[in-house]
Amino acid sequence: MTVRTAGVVLAAAFAGMLFAPVFGVAALLVPVGVPAAAILATVLACGRFSVVDWRPVLALLAGVLAVVETVLWRTTVTGLPTGATLRALTDGAGDSWRLVLQSTWPARPDPALLLFVPLLVVLAAVLGGELLHRLRSPLPALLPSLALVALSQLYFSPAPGPATLAALAYAALGATLLFEGPAVRVVPAAVTAVVAAVAAAFVLPSGPARYSLARDQAAPLPDAGLTSPLDEVTGRLGDPSRPVFRVRDATDVDRWPVVVLEDFDGVNWTPAGRFRRLGATLPPGRAVTVPAVERTATIELAAGEGPWLPSQTWPARAEGVEPLVAEHQGTLLLPGPAGGVRYDLSWWQPRADAGRLAEAAIDPDAPGGLHGIGTVPPQVEALAGAAVHGNRPSFATAVALEKWFRDNHDVAIGRDLPAGHAWPQLTDFLLTTRRGTSEQFAAAYVALARILGIPARLVVGYRMPAQADPDGFVTVRNGDALVWPEVAVRDVGWVPLDPTGGAAESGAAAGNGLAGLAERARQTLPAPGDLRDPPLAAPAGPAASGDRGVPWPALLVLPVVPLVGWPLAVPLAWSVRSWRRRRRPGPAAVVGAWEEVRDRLRAYGVPVSTGMTVRDLGTAAAAVTDAGTVAEIRRLGVLVDQALWSGTAPADQHAAQAWSIVRAVRRGLARTGRRRWLRALLDHRGLRRPG
Repeated sequence: MTVRTAGVVLAAAFAGMLFAPVFGVAALLVPVGVPAAAILATVLACGRFSVVDWRPVLALLAGVLAVVETVLWRTTVTGLPTGATLRALTDGAGDSWRLVLQSTWPARPDPALLLFVPLLVVLAAVLGGELLHRLRSPLPALLPSLALVALSQLYFSPAPGPATLAALAYAALGATLLFEGPAVRVVPAAVTAVVAAVAAAFVLPSGPARYSLARDQAAPLPDAGLTSPLDEVTGRLGDPSRPVFRVRDATDVDRWPVVVLEDFDGVNWTPAGRFRRLGATLPPGRAVTVPAVERTATIELAAGEGPWLPSQTWPARAEGVEPLVAEHQGTLLLPGPAGGVRYDLSWWQPRADAGRLAEAAIDPDAPGGLHGIGTVPPQVEALAGAAVHGNRPSFATAVALEKWFRDNHDVAIGRDLPAGHAWPQLTDFLLTTRRGTSEQFAAAYVALARILGIPARLVVGYRMPAQADPDGFVTVRNGDALVWPEVAVRDVGWVPLDPTGGAAESGAAAGNGLAGLAERARQTLPAPGDLRDPPLAAPAGPAASGDRGVPWPALLVLPVVPLVGWPLAVPLAWSVRSWRRRRRPGPAAVVGAWEEVRDRLRAYGVPVSTGMTVRDLGTAAAAVTDAGTVAEIRRLGVLVDQALWSGTAPADQHAAQAWSIVRAVRRGLARTGRRRWLRALLDHRGLRRPG
């Protein structure tokens, strides 16, 4: 029975260690191992001294006391529990599991977050021990630890390889329950467990977990209404000498982001990401595949400032504060009072080559980069294409758009500063006054970039002054307030740009950061008028952009089909060709959606020529359908540009989006009238190549 008891307790402890991806192995070893050892010793002692009736109570008390001594030691007085200990146990049992789900992982190993894991291990070990001693069959004793294993998978589901090793280890612990019977019973059980674990590695899907408890959780924001730093820019520039924060040990940083804004409805810019509690360490974003080095600086926030904290694009840790973080944006928000706090911020700084950046493709999959921009004034949409001389989306095109702003618009200075960032103010800035602060420059840049298919977002923060104080700190003031755009570059992440040309006016060194890298890449690029789109290699076989999908078998059958079969043959031919276009690999699936919309419009009488772009197609379609359908066609144009010119094959979700637009266009055309719809359905001319 001793071996079986040890197996049950160790199975519970092993189940608790499966939370290692959430907290880290080192953070769980003592909080899980010590209570498990205390329970095992107590159960064995009860058996030795025949204290069977009190065994569950004593084991539970021993486990909880071990949790107190390892996790809640600071609430005790020389190791003795206090009222604070009881309150911490109660609060942790009820809230710690939820707080972990609201945190980035690995989470901080604080008692308020960690406590639920050792408590569940204690509960599983005690229940498993009682089932082992009270039931005739030993295997039900594994049910409590197995339930804990299932809960750990709802937090974090490992890849098939580590999952296989974990299953084998758990099976080995479970096999100890059979050790005290005939030895022959152990061999079949062990073989079955090994085969099942290895088979699971090949049968189970290898992609990310389809469900996690953390997916639907976010940290609650402060009850008081938050003011957007974007709305404060003009007011801060009007009081330029007021200190905001001080920085030390950041000599090659040229700007400090405070908040990232992604959603724009034509009036307001708002953050799009959910906030979580910043855990022990936050890794760089998945979009960063180049090497990244860790940097650290000390920041002192002035009294009355906050709750937004100065940060960097890829924060790693914040010592001295416990902020909330928007993982994909890097924005830090302090739930409580922020003024006067001092913290050490560590962040990841990507390293890349300027020449590689100059030739880089944009990253259309970057979260939030192509979010909506409201209803665009028609004259502004035409202005976007002219600003970059019709070039396709790329980092070089993003720099060309930046230079267009520098050459054609002036930075406002003095007392009468423009304010506002909605479409009325941006239209006035772009077309009439051509004068604005960084607020108008950056907001207009992001809007035009998204029109062109360049993923971009708006960042509010401060430029870094060059002059240091006598104590080594650098004081950042209201007059350093700055708004700038960032564009998503494949493999590098979000790269800051400077359409005003004034991010480093104060003399701050660009150094090795992405802003400095962008400046060096900027020097290697030709003039915007000399930019040329890279040639597009024609895909082989069915991926070619021309219409190769004519269903010849169906056309051979048509001459012998009776006249009454015509209403069946033509719609069938449409369906077959549509199916073949959807099945194309890579970018050709998106191009196939474009061809499908083009041919559907031809069937409705829209004149189509071989040189028309998707946007030209949308303009021509306005004669036969409504504005909503035209807008869907223009959305398809952005996806086609990304598929042809982003430098990589689009993700499956882009092909799905393109074909969802096809369905929306077909519904819009059907609303033009039943008679017209029937005529288009039976029109065979759309099955031929245009022209």
